[in-house]
Formats: sequence, structure tokens, C-alpha cells
Amino acid sequence: MSLFATKPLSRILAESEDGDHKLKRTLTATQLTALGIGAIIGAGLFSLTGPAAANHAGPAIMLSFVVAAIGCAFAGLCYSEFSTMIPVAGSAYTYSYATMGELFAWVIGWDLVLEYAVGASTVATSWSRYFVSLLKDFGIYFPMEWAAGPFESVQLPDGSMIASGIINLPAIFIVCMVSLLLMIGIQESARVNAVIVVIKVAVIILFIGFGWSYVNPANHIPLIPETVTGEFGNFGWTGIVRGAGIIFFAYIGFDAVSTAAQEAVKPQRDMPIGIIGSLIVCTILYILFSYVLTGIVNYKELDNPAAVAVAIDRTPYIFLRKLVKFAIIAGYTSVILVMLLGQSRVFYSMSRDGLLPKLFSAIHPKWQTPWRSNMLFMVFVSLMSAFLPLSKLGEATSIGTLFAFVLVCAGILVMRKTNPNLPRPFKTPLVPLVPILGIVVNLYLMYGLGMENWLRLFIWMALGLAVYFIYSRSHSRLGIDNAKGIDIAK
Repeated sequence: MSLFATKPLSRILAESEDGDHKLKRTLTATQLTALGIGAIIGAGLFSLTGPAAANHAGPAIMLSFVVAAIGCAFAGLCYSEFSTMIPVAGSAYTYSYATMGELFAWVIGWDLVLEYAVGASTVATSWSRYFVSLLKDFGIYFPMEWAAGPFESVQLPDGSMIASGIINLPAIFIVCMVSLLLMIGIQESARVNAVIVVIKVAVIILFIGFGWSYVNPANHIPLIPETVTGEFGNFGWTGIVRGAGIIFFAYIGFDAVSTAAQEAVKPQRDMPIGIIGSLIVCTILYILFSYVLTGIVNYKELDNPAAVAVAIDRTPYIFLRKLVKFAIIAGYTSVILVMLLGQSRVFYSMSRDGLLPKLFSAIHPKWQTPWRSNMLFMVFVSLMSAFLPLSKLGEATSIGTLFAFVLVCAGILVMRKTNPNLPRPFKTPLVPLVPILGIVVNLYLMYGLGMENWLRLFIWMALGLAVYFIYSRSHSRLGIDNAKGIDIAK
């Protein structure tokens, strides 16, 4: 079978309704939008905005959010068309299989592992830090060596440093709790996520509202600081682009909405609402948030993962510190939830196609969720969060996501050419302009992340291709049916 053999759309839709692999349709447009907001607002906004402003964009970090949003908007419009045409689990993996063939589908599925699993591990590690800090605010001291991995130095409460931690127990705890929730059911997960979304959005609005009157207009002058070294990403326009690539991690998540298409009640109507709606809400909040942050504190003083706390200290509203920490913890929790949800659904689809072992597509008879896939990732992500120093993998996650966006935009161009007459409940406007702009903008953001991240991406992809040619190609259901002379369209 050709490496670029595509999976017929009729077969994809038929398999999604197969009794042994059928997921429960319970999610509404509101819940899908909340899932998107739950995944988007989290680690990136609270942890990366300050350092990106201090080192790359200055007050123009607001423009970085706009640039990143433009790249997301183009991709989001393409995701919306695909999610209504192919309302099944799998997201970009399934879309690529239907348009560009099995090899491209495998590449994008493997790439999504980098986005979801590694991203969830990184966020769980950060969750642990803020959780321990919040406990300390209430007079509860958790031993720091039990909240860090063996490859990380640890600062003790008395200010002294030890060379390494032992194991990150809080990170293990949150990954296990979220995974168990996902095993029990998507509806229960969506309800918990909705509550978390309300909490963290409310706190962000409080920060914007209380901080607005303390904005010093002088801190926004100049809006775009001039580059001093002439290096790419050192302020100026290239600093805005570099900042957009870094804070792009703050937008990761809206694409995870599409992985839940097979569990949406009315996917043809609700998927575009969930994808575009969550993106619009978050972009508005991001711009206002960064305006207040860089207005209260000069951008040169924001090179701090806890930049929000620095800003709050410049106001009389010290009580907001605990609320913000609580919102950050809530935000991280919902990000972990949606990333683990997306990861299990992508592997569910790949397993159903034979590219991964069958255990990933096993559906629980009562809960109707891919529980074994959730359990495996509970162990895998827990171990990474517990032992590995993943603090620098945010950019690696971003480049993986951008690569997925590029392939989805390209897939729209291919599908419009190869299947122009297929029903499209939602049509990406201005084709081919919008997909082409999506490809260009997201590739440019990838370029802005630097060669180190490109190298990581190439190494990860090389490993994935080895797995494909050693195992997946010979176990592909599409390939086996083709070899037996079975009509692959059925």
C-alpha cells in the first residue's frame, strides 16, 4: 500500500458509529466552548507573558497576542470545516488521514503526542509549584524535596538550596485525579471543567478591573522598544514575532475541542461555535490582561514567571495574590484535563486504525470512554511530571502545535481539490487565501522559535517515523484490507 493512501471519508464516518468504538454524544456548544477556554487559559498566560515582554516584545506583547491569535484564527477556520465534515475523534490526525494519506496522518498524530502529553507534564510540574506555594500562604509547609524531581534544584523555606529533589508528588496527584475523572465520563469532566473556567475567568477579570486604574501610561512608551543588538527576537518587530511564538503556548487548547467532535451532540453546528468562540473570548482577555500587566509594571521588571504577583504588589489589593494563585491552579488543572482528553482521543483513533495497539481504543462498557488509554497516559504523564525537568519544553510544545496547524490548513486545500462536492456544514471562507495565510503565518511563528526547537521537532519526528515503519505500517487496517483486496471504502 502506498504511504500516501488516504482513508475514505465514508469509512471514517462509518467506523465512528461502530458499536464497539462508539463514544457517547453529550457535549453542547456551551460545553465545547468551555472546554476550549479551559485548555487555552492557563500556563501560558500566567507564566510566559511577563518573561516574553521583558526579553522580547516589551509592552508590544499585546501585539504578540494579536499575531498569535491571527495564526490561530486561520487554523481555527480550517479546523471548523474539518470538524463538521468529519465529526469524529482524532482531530488533525483524522483530517490528515482523509486528505494527505497514512504517513502524514501518522506524523501529525505523533506530533500531537508532543503537544498534549509533554504539555500536560509541563503544566503538571508548574501546578505543583503553585499548589505548594498556596499551601504555604495558609501556613501549611509541604517538603519541597517531595515537590521536585531528582534533576531539579530545590529552594527550601529557609531560603537554602539543595542540589535536587526526590519526586514531584503533587504533580503525580493532579495527573492521577484528572485521569480518573476522564475515565469516569466526558460529561462529568465537562462539568468540572466548566466550574474551573468560571473561577479562573472571574479572577482574570478581577485583575483587569482592579488593576486598570493603576496603569501608568508611561510604561507603554515606547510601545515597541527598539532592538539594541540587531538579533532576531531582540525587541522591534522581530521581538513581537518571537514573543508571539513563546506565548503561543497560551493559545494551545482550542484545537483540542476538535478531538471531542465524536462526543458533541450536534457537531455540525456546535464545533465551529466551540472552536472560534473560545478563541475570540480568550484573545480579548489576553490583550486586556497584558495591557494591565505591562501598564502597572515596566516591562524590564517582568522577567519573572510570577509576574502577575509582581503587578499585584504595586496595588493595594494584596488579597488578590491568593485569588490569582488559586486561579492559576484552577487554570492549570483544566489545561491538564483537556490535554489528557485530547491525547487519549487521538490515540483512540490511531489505535482503531491499527497504527497503535488495540488497548488504546478499548471502550469501557459503562463509562463509554477509552479508559485504558487514559490509564496508560496517567502512568506515562505522571512519571514524566514526577522525575523529569520539563520547564523548558513549553516552546517545544508550541512548535509541535504550530506544525499541526500548518498541516490542517494544507489539508483544506487538498480536500477542496480532491473532494469539492462533499457536504460542508461550515465552509472555511476565502479559500485558498485563508488556508495559505494560515500556513504562512504559522510557519513564520515556527521560524521565530529558533533552530533549537526545530532540532527537537526533527528528533521527535525521526523517532516517530521509526515506530511507524517498525510497527504501524504492518498493522495498518487500511493496508491489511488493501492487501486482502477488500474495498477500503466500506
